[in-house]
Amino acid sequence: MENDNIKHSALHEKAGISPPEFISSTVVKKIQKFRKIQPSAEELVGGILLGNITDLSRAITLVESLNPNHLIKANEVINACLPHANKSVRIGITGVPGVGKSTFIEAFGKYLTGLGKKVAVLAVDPSSSISHGSILGDKTRMEELVKDKNAYIRPSASGDTLGGVARKTRETITLCEACGFDTIIIETVGVGQSETAVHSMVDFFLLLKIAGAGDELQGIKRGIMEMADAIVINKADGDNIRKAKLAKTEFNRALHLFPAKKSGWTPTTATCSAITQDGISDVWETISTFLELTKDNDYFYTKRAEQNEYWLMETINEQLKTNFHNDPEIQKLLDSTKKAVQNDEISPFAAAQLLLKTYFKK
Repeated sequence: MENDNIKHSALHEKAGISPPEFISSTVVKKIQKFRKIQPSAEELVGGILLGNITDLSRAITLVESLNPNHLIKANEVINACLPHANKSVRIGITGVPGVGKSTFIEAFGKYLTGLGKKVAVLAVDPSSSISHGSILGDKTRMEELVKDKNAYIRPSASGDTLGGVARKTRETITLCEACGFDTIIIETVGVGQSETAVHSMVDFFLLLKIAGAGDELQGIKRGIMEMADAIVINKADGDNIRKAKLAKTEFNRALHLFPAKKSGWTPTTATCSAITQDGISDVWETISTFLELTKDNDYFYTKRAEQNEYWLMETINEQLKTNFHNDPEIQKLLDSTKKAVQNDEISPFAAAQLLLKTYFKK
Protein backbone atom coordinates (compact mmCIF):
# COMPACT_ATOMS: atom_id res chain seq x y z
CA MET A 1 0.00 0.00 0.00
CA GLU A 2 2.86 2.31 0.90
CA ASN A 3 4.61 1.59 -2.42
CA ASP A 4 1.42 2.40 -4.34
CA ASN A 5 1.20 5.80 -2.58
CA ILE A 6 4.81 6.57 -3.51
CA LYS A 7 4.18 5.68 -7.17
CA HIS A 8 1.25 8.10 -7.36
CA SER A 9 3.02 10.81 -5.38
CA ALA A 10 4.44 13.93 -7.02
CA LEU A 11 7.75 12.99 -5.42
CA HIS A 12 7.90 9.71 -7.32
CA GLU A 13 10.96 9.61 -9.59
CA LYS A 14 10.34 8.15 -13.03
CA ALA A 15 12.93 6.41 -15.11
CA GLY A 16 14.71 8.57 -17.64
CA ILE A 17 14.52 8.14 -21.41
CA SER A 18 17.00 5.68 -22.80
CA PRO A 19 19.09 6.73 -25.80
CA PRO A 20 17.81 5.53 -29.19
CA GLU A 21 19.15 2.13 -30.21
CA PHE A 22 20.23 3.37 -33.65
CA ILE A 23 22.99 5.58 -32.12
CA SER A 24 26.01 3.37 -31.98
CA SER A 25 28.48 3.45 -29.13
CA THR A 26 31.20 4.33 -31.67
CA VAL A 27 29.40 7.55 -32.61
CA VAL A 28 28.89 8.44 -28.94
CA LYS A 29 32.60 7.96 -28.26
CA LYS A 30 33.53 10.15 -31.25
CA ILE A 31 31.21 12.93 -30.00
CA GLN A 32 32.71 12.73 -26.52
CA LYS A 33 36.24 12.81 -27.94
CA PHE A 34 35.39 15.81 -30.14
CA ARG A 35 34.05 17.74 -27.14
CA LYS A 36 37.26 17.13 -25.21
CA ILE A 37 39.49 18.36 -28.06
CA GLN A 38 40.47 21.96 -27.49
CA PRO A 39 41.65 24.03 -30.48
CA SER A 40 45.19 25.36 -30.38
CA ALA A 41 45.97 29.06 -30.04
CA GLU A 42 46.80 29.19 -33.77
CA GLU A 43 43.47 27.59 -34.69
CA LEU A 44 41.54 30.01 -32.49
CA VAL A 45 43.32 33.02 -33.97
CA GLY A 46 42.73 31.75 -37.51
CA GLY A 47 39.03 31.32 -36.82
CA ILE A 48 38.73 34.74 -35.18
CA LEU A 49 40.36 36.50 -38.12
CA LEU A 50 37.90 34.73 -40.43
CA GLY A 51 34.99 36.00 -38.34
CA ASN A 52 34.14 32.65 -36.75
CA ILE A 53 31.88 33.40 -33.76
CA THR A 54 32.41 29.97 -32.18
CA ASP A 55 36.17 30.49 -32.08
CA LEU A 56 35.66 34.02 -30.74
CA SER A 57 33.48 32.70 -27.91
CA ARG A 58 35.97 29.96 -27.10
CA ALA A 59 38.82 32.46 -26.99
CA ILE A 60 36.89 34.80 -24.69
CA THR A 61 36.11 31.89 -22.37
CA LEU A 62 39.81 31.05 -22.35
CA VAL A 63 40.75 34.65 -21.54
CA GLU A 64 38.19 34.82 -18.73
CA SER A 65 39.34 31.54 -17.20
CA LEU A 66 40.84 31.67 -13.71
CA ASN A 67 42.82 28.51 -14.43
CA PRO A 68 46.54 29.47 -14.40
CA ASN A 69 47.21 26.84 -17.09
CA HIS A 70 45.04 28.79 -19.54
CA LEU A 71 46.96 32.05 -19.11
CA ILE A 72 49.81 31.26 -21.52
CA LYS A 73 47.46 30.13 -24.28
CA ALA A 74 45.17 33.13 -23.72
CA ASN A 75 48.13 35.52 -24.01
CA GLU A 76 49.20 33.85 -27.27
CA VAL A 77 45.74 34.43 -28.73
CA ILE A 78 45.58 38.06 -27.57
CA ASN A 79 49.07 38.92 -28.84
CA ALA A 80 48.32 37.39 -32.24
CA CYS A 81 45.06 39.38 -32.46
CA LEU A 82 46.58 42.73 -31.43
CA PRO A 83 47.81 43.72 -34.93
CA HIS A 84 44.24 43.28 -36.19
CA ALA A 85 42.58 45.27 -33.39
CA ASN A 86 42.04 48.97 -32.61
CA LYS A 87 39.81 49.49 -35.63
CA SER A 88 36.53 49.98 -33.80
CA VAL A 89 34.52 52.57 -31.93
CA ARG A 90 34.23 51.71 -28.25
CA ILE A 91 31.10 52.98 -26.50
CA GLY A 92 30.41 52.66 -22.79
CA ILE A 93 26.79 52.80 -21.65
CA THR A 94 25.75 53.10 -18.03
CA GLY A 95 22.72 53.97 -15.95
CA VAL A 96 20.87 52.84 -12.85
CA PRO A 97 18.93 49.53 -12.92
CA GLY A 98 15.55 50.09 -14.55
CA VAL A 99 16.70 52.89 -16.83
CA GLY A 100 16.27 50.60 -19.83
CA LYS A 101 19.89 49.92 -20.80
CA SER A 102 19.21 46.56 -22.44
CA THR A 103 16.20 47.85 -24.39
CA PHE A 104 18.15 50.91 -25.49
CA ILE A 105 21.19 48.87 -26.53
CA GLU A 106 19.02 46.51 -28.55
CA ALA A 107 17.33 49.40 -30.40
CA PHE A 108 20.67 51.19 -30.86
CA GLY A 109 22.41 47.99 -31.98
CA LYS A 110 19.68 47.21 -34.53
CA TYR A 111 19.98 50.75 -35.88
CA LEU A 112 23.75 50.35 -36.28
CA THR A 113 23.52 46.96 -38.00
CA GLY A 114 20.98 48.59 -40.31
CA LEU A 115 23.76 51.01 -41.28
CA GLY A 116 26.02 48.06 -42.13
CA LYS A 117 27.93 48.08 -38.83
CA LYS A 118 29.09 44.95 -37.03
CA VAL A 119 28.18 45.34 -33.37
CA ALA A 120 29.56 43.47 -30.36
CA VAL A 121 27.81 43.99 -27.02
CA LEU A 122 29.83 43.13 -23.93
CA ALA A 123 27.31 43.08 -21.11
CA VAL A 124 28.68 42.75 -17.60
CA ASP A 125 26.30 41.04 -15.16
CA PRO A 126 26.76 41.59 -11.43
CA SER A 127 27.94 38.56 -9.48
CA SER A 128 26.25 37.77 -6.19
CA SER A 129 28.49 38.44 -3.21
CA ILE A 130 26.80 35.48 -1.49
CA SER A 131 26.50 32.75 -4.13
CA HIS A 132 29.07 34.31 -6.54
CA GLY A 133 26.70 33.45 -9.40
CA SER A 134 25.29 35.62 -12.20
CA ILE A 135 22.06 35.42 -14.16
CA LEU A 136 23.67 36.38 -17.50
CA GLY A 137 20.27 37.20 -18.97
CA ASP A 138 21.25 39.83 -21.53
CA LYS A 139 20.74 37.49 -24.48
CA THR A 140 17.17 36.94 -23.26
CA ARG A 141 16.52 40.66 -22.87
CA MET A 142 17.92 41.45 -26.34
CA GLU A 143 16.10 38.69 -28.20
CA GLU A 144 15.93 40.60 -31.50
CA LEU A 145 19.55 41.75 -31.56
CA VAL A 146 20.84 38.30 -30.63
CA LYS A 147 19.32 36.94 -33.87
CA ASP A 148 21.04 39.60 -35.98
CA LYS A 149 23.88 38.05 -38.01
CA ASN A 150 25.90 41.28 -37.69
CA ALA A 151 25.64 41.40 -33.91
CA TYR A 152 27.32 39.46 -31.12
CA ILE A 153 26.26 39.59 -27.48
CA ARG A 154 28.59 38.31 -24.80
CA PRO A 155 27.35 38.46 -21.19
CA SER A 156 30.08 38.02 -18.59
CA ALA A 157 30.00 37.74 -14.83
CA SER A 158 31.63 40.66 -13.06
CA GLY A 159 33.20 38.39 -10.45
CA ASP A 160 34.95 40.16 -7.57
CA THR A 161 36.56 42.85 -9.73
CA LEU A 162 36.21 46.31 -8.18
CA GLY A 163 33.49 48.27 -9.92
CA GLY A 164 31.77 45.23 -11.37
CA VAL A 165 33.55 45.23 -14.71
CA ALA A 166 34.43 41.76 -15.94
CA ARG A 167 38.06 40.88 -15.22
CA LYS A 168 39.01 40.46 -18.87
CA THR A 169 36.71 42.90 -20.64
CA ARG A 170 39.69 44.86 -22.00
CA GLU A 171 41.14 41.76 -23.67
CA THR A 172 37.70 40.76 -24.95
CA ILE A 173 37.51 44.08 -26.81
CA THR A 174 40.73 43.17 -28.65
CA LEU A 175 39.36 39.77 -29.67
CA CYS A 176 36.07 41.24 -30.93
CA GLU A 177 37.91 43.87 -32.97
CA ALA A 178 40.13 41.20 -34.54
CA CYS A 179 36.96 39.27 -35.41
CA GLY A 180 35.76 42.22 -37.50
CA PHE A 181 33.39 44.03 -35.15
CA ASP A 182 33.69 47.77 -35.78
CA THR A 183 31.42 48.94 -32.96
CA ILE A 184 31.94 47.68 -29.41
CA ILE A 185 29.30 48.50 -26.80
CA ILE A 186 30.09 47.88 -23.13
CA GLU A 187 27.14 47.85 -20.77
CA THR A 188 27.92 48.32 -17.09
CA VAL A 189 26.02 46.82 -14.19
CA GLY A 190 24.78 50.28 -13.26
CA VAL A 191 25.49 50.11 -9.55
CA GLY A 192 27.52 53.29 -9.33
CA GLN A 193 31.03 51.82 -9.10
CA SER A 194 31.79 50.42 -12.54
CA GLU A 195 31.78 53.71 -14.42
CA THR A 196 35.44 54.54 -13.78
CA ALA A 197 36.66 51.18 -15.10
CA VAL A 198 34.44 51.37 -18.20
CA HIS A 199 35.46 54.98 -18.86
CA SER A 200 39.08 53.80 -18.96
CA MET A 201 38.43 51.44 -21.88
CA VAL A 202 35.99 53.30 -24.16
CA ASP A 203 36.11 56.23 -26.58
CA PHE A 204 32.65 57.60 -25.81
CA PHE A 205 30.81 57.40 -22.49
CA LEU A 206 27.01 57.57 -22.54
CA LEU A 207 24.92 58.06 -19.42
CA LEU A 208 21.28 56.93 -19.60
CA LYS A 209 18.75 58.57 -17.30
CA ILE A 210 14.99 58.48 -16.84
CA ALA A 211 12.61 61.27 -15.86
CA GLY A 212 9.90 61.33 -13.24
CA ALA A 213 11.45 58.73 -10.94
CA GLY A 214 13.19 61.06 -8.51
CA ASP A 215 16.32 60.49 -10.55
CA GLU A 216 17.07 64.05 -11.65
CA LEU A 217 18.73 65.35 -8.49
CA GLN A 218 20.21 61.95 -7.69
CA GLY A 219 21.87 61.92 -11.10
CA ILE A 220 23.57 65.29 -10.75
CA LYS A 221 26.76 64.02 -9.13
CA ARG A 222 30.18 65.37 -9.93
CA GLY A 223 31.95 62.08 -10.71
CA ILE A 224 29.55 60.51 -13.17
CA MET A 225 28.59 63.82 -14.78
CA GLU A 226 32.22 64.70 -15.45
CA MET A 227 32.83 61.37 -17.17
CA ALA A 228 29.75 61.50 -19.40
CA ASP A 229 30.20 62.66 -22.99
CA ALA A 230 26.44 62.67 -23.45
CA ILE A 231 23.36 62.24 -21.28
CA VAL A 232 20.29 60.66 -22.84
CA ILE A 233 16.91 60.68 -21.11
CA ASN A 234 15.40 57.32 -22.05
CA LYS A 235 11.73 56.29 -22.06
CA ALA A 236 10.68 59.66 -23.54
CA ASP A 237 7.36 58.38 -24.83
CA GLY A 238 3.68 58.67 -23.94
CA ASP A 239 3.06 60.63 -20.75
CA ASN A 240 6.81 60.83 -20.08
CA ILE A 241 7.63 63.14 -22.99
CA ARG A 242 7.05 66.37 -21.06
CA LYS A 243 8.95 65.10 -18.00
CA ALA A 244 11.84 63.94 -20.21
CA LYS A 245 12.15 67.37 -21.83
CA LEU A 246 12.18 69.02 -18.39
CA ALA A 247 14.86 66.60 -17.18
CA LYS A 248 16.91 67.31 -20.28
CA THR A 249 16.87 71.04 -19.46
CA GLU A 250 17.93 70.40 -15.85
CA PHE A 251 20.83 68.13 -16.82
CA ASN A 252 21.92 70.57 -19.51
CA ARG A 253 22.17 73.34 -16.90
CA ALA A 254 24.13 71.04 -14.59
CA LEU A 255 26.65 70.19 -17.32
CA HIS A 256 27.59 73.86 -17.67
CA LEU A 257 28.78 73.89 -14.05
CA PHE A 258 31.71 71.61 -14.83
CA PRO A 259 35.07 72.61 -16.32
CA ALA A 260 35.78 72.08 -20.02
CA LYS A 261 36.92 68.62 -21.07
CA LYS A 262 40.45 67.92 -22.33
CA SER A 263 38.91 66.54 -25.49
CA GLY A 264 37.50 69.94 -26.43
CA TRP A 265 34.05 68.33 -26.54
CA THR A 266 31.02 69.92 -24.92
CA PRO A 267 28.77 67.18 -23.44
CA THR A 268 25.26 67.08 -24.84
CA THR A 269 21.84 66.10 -23.53
CA ALA A 270 19.04 64.49 -25.50
CA THR A 271 15.86 62.46 -25.14
CA CYS A 272 14.98 59.17 -26.78
CA SER A 273 12.61 56.22 -26.68
CA ALA A 274 13.98 52.76 -27.27
CA ILE A 275 10.40 51.56 -27.79
CA THR A 276 9.35 54.04 -30.50
CA GLN A 277 12.93 54.47 -31.86
CA ASP A 278 12.64 58.26 -31.51
CA GLY A 279 16.04 59.86 -30.93
CA ILE A 280 18.08 56.70 -31.56
CA SER A 281 19.60 58.04 -34.79
CA ASP A 282 20.45 61.31 -33.00
CA VAL A 283 22.57 59.39 -30.47
CA TRP A 284 24.71 57.93 -33.25
CA GLU A 285 24.98 61.35 -34.90
CA THR A 286 26.28 62.77 -31.61
CA ILE A 287 28.86 59.98 -31.28
CA SER A 288 29.99 60.48 -34.88
CA THR A 289 30.44 64.21 -34.30
CA PHE A 290 32.45 63.49 -31.15
CA LEU A 291 34.72 61.04 -33.00
CA GLU A 292 35.32 63.51 -35.83
CA LEU A 293 36.31 66.24 -33.37
CA THR A 294 38.60 64.10 -31.18
CA LYS A 295 40.36 62.49 -34.12
CA ASP A 296 41.01 65.89 -35.68
CA ASN A 297 42.60 67.23 -32.48
CA ASP A 298 44.37 63.90 -31.75
CA TYR A 299 42.68 63.47 -28.36
CA PHE A 300 41.19 60.15 -29.56
CA TYR A 301 44.65 58.61 -30.08
CA THR A 302 46.18 60.19 -26.96
CA LYS A 303 43.39 58.79 -24.80
CA ARG A 304 43.80 55.29 -26.21
CA ALA A 305 47.54 55.39 -25.49
CA GLU A 306 46.81 56.48 -21.90
CA GLN A 307 44.25 53.69 -21.55
CA ASN A 308 46.82 51.11 -22.64
CA GLU A 309 49.21 52.37 -19.96
CA TYR A 310 46.43 52.29 -17.36
CA TRP A 311 45.56 48.67 -18.16
CA LEU A 312 49.23 47.70 -18.03
CA MET A 313 49.35 48.84 -14.40
CA GLU A 314 45.97 47.29 -13.61
CA THR A 315 47.11 43.95 -15.02
CA ILE A 316 50.30 44.06 -12.95
CA ASN A 317 48.28 44.78 -9.80
CA GLU A 318 45.87 41.98 -10.58
CA GLN A 319 48.62 39.46 -11.32
CA LEU A 320 50.48 40.31 -8.11
CA LYS A 321 47.28 39.81 -6.14
CA THR A 322 46.60 36.46 -7.84
CA ASN A 323 50.15 35.20 -7.30
CA PHE A 324 50.05 36.30 -3.66
CA HIS A 325 46.84 34.41 -2.88
CA ASN A 326 47.93 31.31 -4.82
CA ASP A 327 51.20 30.98 -2.88
CA PRO A 328 50.97 27.83 -0.66
CA GLU A 329 53.00 29.33 2.19
CA ILE A 330 50.91 32.50 2.19
CA GLN A 331 47.69 30.46 2.17
CA LYS A 332 48.78 28.65 5.35
CA LEU A 333 49.99 31.81 7.07
CA LEU A 334 46.90 33.77 6.02
CA ASP A 335 44.50 31.58 8.00
CA SER A 336 46.38 31.99 11.28
CA THR A 337 46.93 35.70 10.63
CA LYS A 338 43.21 36.27 10.04
CA LYS A 339 42.40 34.67 13.40
CA ALA A 340 45.00 36.86 15.11
CA VAL A 341 43.44 39.97 13.54
CA GLN A 342 39.95 38.88 14.55
CA ASN A 343 41.12 38.38 18.15
CA ASP A 344 42.82 41.83 18.20
CA GLU A 345 46.20 40.18 18.74
CA ILE A 346 47.66 42.18 15.83
CA SER A 347 46.41 45.13 13.82
CA PRO A 348 45.23 44.55 10.22
CA PHE A 349 48.01 46.86 8.94
CA ALA A 350 50.80 45.10 10.84
CA ALA A 351 49.41 41.73 9.73
CA ALA A 352 49.41 42.85 6.10
CA GLN A 353 53.03 43.99 6.38
CA LEU A 354 54.00 40.64 7.89
CA LEU A 355 52.35 38.71 5.05
CA LEU A 356 53.88 40.93 2.35
CA LYS A 357 57.37 40.67 3.85
CA THR A 358 57.04 36.88 3.93
CA TYR A 359 55.91 36.82 0.29
CA PHE A 360 58.62 39.13 -1.10
CA LYS A 361 61.45 37.41 0.81
CA LYS A 362 60.89 34.27 -1.24
